[in-house]
Amino acid sequence: MPNPKKKMSRTRRNKRRTHYVLEAPQLSTCENCGSAKMPHRICPGCGFYGGRKIVEVEEGV
Repeated sequence: MPNPKKKMSRTRRNKRRTHYVLEAPQLSTCENCGSAKMPHRICPGCGFYGGRKIVEVEEGV
């Protein structure tokens, strides 16, 4: 079974792992108020989901 001839440095090892990156969350627009929200979640601005009022949202918070 082949083995590496030399130890791989931390820098070289970490360069190989650089494809683990953070991605910006995908946002959609609320059909009721037009604000940005996460998909498949209640709108934090108006409390609507799927055209129905789910949560009462406090004004001025």
